[in-house]
Amino acid sequence: MSETPTDAQTAASPAPPGRRERKKAATRQAIADAALRLFLQRGYDDVGIREIADAADVSTTTLFKHFPVKEALVFDEEADQEAALLTAVRERPEGRSIPAALREHALRSRVTATDGDPRFAAFLRLVNDTPALRDYLQKMWLRHTAALAQVIAEESGLAADDPACTALAHFALEAPRAAQGHDNPRQAVTRAFELLERGWSALPPSHA
Repeated sequence: MSETPTDAQTAASPAPPGRRERKKAATRQAIADAALRLFLQRGYDDVGIREIADAADVSTTTLFKHFPVKEALVFDEEADQEAALLTAVRERPEGRSIPAALREHALRSRVTATDGDPRFAAFLRLVNDTPALRDYLQKMWLRHTAALAQVIAEESGLAADDPACTALAHFALEAPRAAQGHDNPRQAVTRAFELLERGWSALPPSHA
């Protein structure tokens, strides 16, 4: 006889998205896809908001409901990016330091990854060649500082307000900027994290 799920099991299982949520997600994805396609074809600065809305078959009002600024059209996975960042620290292999875990995450991120399909490489060129997108990306990353600092404190057994945790979070998120302008971005990021690793290892315990 098959088992019937208990109330607790049912409550623990997330409800599937409803029709309205699915439609909103599909609209958001269609807008992001249209924007990226046009940006890759003609360049970020040469594409207008109305063109993107027309290509996605939505109004400009609908577009701005999903993406408040033009730069956000290129980076449509910010919540997922923060979740992946925090997971990199929480689920790092035994024996791997927090700076090393953040370095590996940075090397896999869109900021420095160079391997993969041509479309991904084109996306990276678009970001790196467009000052507005480079600046927005960095500001977006830095918005994760507080959440990352909290996880660093939890994983290190330090006080939640320990300034060392905030400093490490901030510098780790800034480190990928070192890749800009370098022929070997992976090497540049690795070099930046060497400083964070050595400085972090020498840090005395907090006395708070």
